[in-house]
Parts: sequence; C-alpha cells; structure tokens
Amino acid sequence: MHPENSRSSADNSQIGNGTPETQNGAETRAAVPPSELQTERDGQRSCSATQQHYSLKPKESETDGQGVHWEAEGKPHPEDSTVQLMDTAGSDKHPQTGPVPTAPSGHQGQGFVPPEGGFGWLVVFAATWCNGSIFGIQNSFGILHMMLMKEHQDTTDQTSQFRVAWVGALAMGMIFFCSPVVSIFTDHFGCRKTAVGGAFVAFLGLLSSSFATTLGLRYFTYGILFGCGSSFAFQPSLVILGHYFRRRLGLANGVVTATSSLFSMGLPVLLKKGAEPLGLPRTFQILSLFMLIQSLLALTFRPLLPPGGSTAEGAGTEGLRRYFNVRVFSITTYRVWAFGVATAVLGYFVPYVHLINFVKERFGDTKWEWVLLVCIGASSGAGRLLFGKVGDLIPGVRKIYLQVASFMVLGLMSMMIPQCRVFEGLVVVLVFMGLCDGCFITIMAPIAFELVGPMQASQAIGYMLGLMAVPMTAGPPIAGLLHDYFGNYHVAFYLAGVPPMVGGIVLFFVPMAYRRLQGRQGEAADPGSNPGAEPGADHMLKNCSNGDMLPGYTDMEADI
Repeated sequence: MHPENSRSSADNSQIGNGTPETQNGAETRAAVPPSELQTERDGQRSCSATQQHYSLKPKESETDGQGVHWEAEGKPHPEDSTVQLMDTAGSDKHPQTGPVPTAPSGHQGQGFVPPEGGFGWLVVFAATWCNGSIFGIQNSFGILHMMLMKEHQDTTDQTSQFRVAWVGALAMGMIFFCSPVVSIFTDHFGCRKTAVGGAFVAFLGLLSSSFATTLGLRYFTYGILFGCGSSFAFQPSLVILGHYFRRRLGLANGVVTATSSLFSMGLPVLLKKGAEPLGLPRTFQILSLFMLIQSLLALTFRPLLPPGGSTAEGAGTEGLRRYFNVRVFSITTYRVWAFGVATAVLGYFVPYVHLINFVKERFGDTKWEWVLLVCIGASSGAGRLLFGKVGDLIPGVRKIYLQVASFMVLGLMSMMIPQCRVFEGLVVVLVFMGLCDGCFITIMAPIAFELVGPMQASQAIGYMLGLMAVPMTAGPPIAGLLHDYFGNYHVAFYLAGVPPMVGGIVLFFVPMAYRRLQGRQGEAADPGSNPGAEPGADHMLKNCSNGDMLPGYTDMEADI
C-alpha cells in the first residue's frame, strides 16, 4: 500500500459523477491498480508530466489482500507517469460508473486535435508578415546586389561578382544553417520566445548594415546577423501553424506563403524607386523596420503543444538526448526526402542574386528589370495558394510528387534563361519558376508533418533546412565565379538547373519506399498475439515529444 496515495473518507466521499461509494462501511475512492493496466514498455520512454491516472473503483492489493491503492483523480502519479490504458468495452470486471476522463489530447502526438481556426488566423497573419519580410528582402537582393557592386567595385579585382555575391548568399544560407539550433530553441523555449528574439536580432543586423562601410563588415551584419535572426524568426512560423491546423494545414501554409509573396512583389518596386535616391544606408534602415514589427507580431505565437523542455526528464543526459534528437534520421523516408531537397537547392538561389545583372548584360539598361522580380513574386504567390489547396487534397506522402514536378520544371526553366533572346520570353520563364517556387515552399511543412508526425516536426524541419544551408549558400558565389571566369552567365545558369532535376529524381522514390516499409510493418505485426485487443489499439499513442515514446510506438514505425 502506498501511504502517499491514501485519502480519508471525508476527503474522498464522491467518485466520478459525485455518487458516494461504500465498502465495509467506509466511503472510499481508488484507482485501478497499475498491475492490471500498466502498458508494456520494453525500453520505451513515456512522456512524463503530461499523462494522468483516473479513479474508477477500489480493488484489494494482490500482495496483502487488504491494502487499497489510492490515487487522486486527474493528478499525476509521483512514481510512474506511464499512461494507464483500459478497455472497458465488454468487460464485467471493472464496470464503469461514470464518464471516464481522458488525458488532454494536446499533450499527445497523434491524439492532439488542433482548433482549425479561431485565434489561429491571427497566427496566420503574423506568420505571413514574417515570411513576407524575410523572403521579400532576400528575393529582392538582386537590386541590393547591384547597389553593393557600385559601392564596393574594384576595377583591379577580377572576382568582384564572387565577393559581393557572398553577402546575399550568407544571409540566405544562415537561415537554413541555423535551423537545427533553432529547432532546439523552439523545443526548449517555445515558438513565441524563439521567434521574438530572432526577429529582434534580424532588426539589429539590418540596422547595423546601414552603418557598415566595408564589404567584410557587411558579411557579418547582413550575412550573419540578419541571416541568423531570420532563421530564428522564420522556422517557428512554420511550426506554429501545425499547432492550430491539421486538416487545413496545407491551406494555412498556402495563405501564409501566398499573402507573403505580396512583399516579394512590392519590395522590388520600393527598392527600385526609393533605394537609389535614398542611398544604401537609409535603405537598410527602412528594411529593418519590417523586422522590428515582426518582433511584436511574433508575440501571438502561443503554442498549444508543450515545448520539449517541459517534461520532467529535461535535465542531464536525457535532456541532451531530447534536444539533440537525431531519431528523425532513423526514419528512412525522411532521410531520403531531406537529402533529396538539399541536393535540389544548390542552384535554387542563383537567379535571385544574379538575374538583374544578367538582364543588364543581355538587354542593357531597360529600366524594367525590376518587373522580373515582381513576376517571380506574383507567380510564386499564386503557386503557393494553389498548391496549398491541392496539397490538402492529396493524402499522405504522395504530396511529395508535387515537389518532384516543381523541381524538375524549376531546373528546366533555369537552363532556359540564357536562351531567352527577348525580354518577354524571360518573363514567361520566370513565371513558371515562380509557380514552382510556390509549390516547393508551401508543401514543405505538411510533408514533414506527414513523415514524422506533429511532435517531431520542429526538429525534422530544422535538420532538413540545415542540410539545405551549404548548397544554397554555395550556389550564388559559384555562379559568380563562373561568370568571372567565362565572362557571361550561360554556364552558370545551365549548371544551376542540374541539381533541381537530380533532387526531383531522388524524391520520386520516397512515396514508393514509404509504401514498401509500411508493407513490411504489416507483415511484422502479429495480430494473434493479443486476441482481446481492438485493431490498431497498439497504435493508440505515438510520439509524445521529440525522442520521447509512448506505449504503442513500435520500432518498425521508426523506419517509415
């Protein structure tokens, strides 16, 4: 008998629905003993501080025949926090005297039911501003690139394109390079604190860039500070949508990314009309205001799922294992998907950095080159909204086929850029590139949720973005180096189209691998081992937190 679980009859005179229950002249209230309800662990860790034991009826101890296990209804057990499961249907052994409460679904991976709206739409607006501010500035870097070339041009340096391209490439690359660290911060501190801090660092980076006078200093202020801050602000905006939407997650992502593309359409016009008269320092100061506003809007990122650090095991070695969780890489389909996407983005950012300079070399001073960036932004917005809805209609991991198609077309369009002899032809090519860009970005988070589940999605997205960092950062400087060597952009754009096609071919096999591994899991299952269990009962509970397991999460599932 556990003395800490005892209660006096005066304190425990009601049970469940408030009806007194008497045994041997004493009013009692007790929980079903753990010996009958304890779920088999087999080395699996339970998610602590989030599951509860519930009172049903008293039962004598199997050891002494007299002791009664007492537990307060709805309070966590101090010694064992494993979820206690009981199937009362068709059982006469434990009659149910009232409604059996269930553990809050928000603390379970698969049992969590998001609100699908309400306050979530305000979160969507904040995420829209975040995505728009960050990628509107990044996608408009072609104009900033030309201004930086004028300010830091050295006629004796034959690698000027290569050196200046590093400013924008570092900023874009740091967004993805920092993602694994951002995942740890998001799991430990939550989406809100991480996003607010990141947006403020990005604000400081842009503001300090206005006072920088050397290219090396701008590597740090714009490339490192703005890039890192953007990463800490951007990734929580992807994760938080999964807290408020599940059935309409694709639509929510589509709304965020499509509406944020208005920034990609408007900022090139703003920079073209205002940047040159105002000068580069004042331009950076104006852009910094976008991130300052984002630091305030990120206060709406109130998570509904607990951060990974909220469990009792959050200290010591177990805490480090949770925060540096690499379990997602044991999922075969996720591993192939992440490396396929990382391969595809080697040439992804090349047009955004070098397009304006290419137009000036090919068509001279048209004064309409900024229209090309507007075309990319507009078509990308349309693609995000369209493919966000289409993604909701495609079940499971088959959403990846959308990414396959987008990467194949993206690579082909990149190769066609040097073939455009008229300005209008280039517009058509860039419209298709924008549509593919919208498709790729919109369904990235939904695919991660499909492959690893909601509770590991943060780290799954983080590691995947981290893998994208090196190729995405290396692409524009390599293209600049090829330009400096050959004297034109032909080879650079041709080679930039190869990696997306290779990545698309790799991604094509992910759904097939997923179905094969599911088939293996079905063959490994032995339905006759527990004839009294309901079908699928062992899958009642899945991931509880990053790296934390609940009963029913089999080892075979880690391979899917």
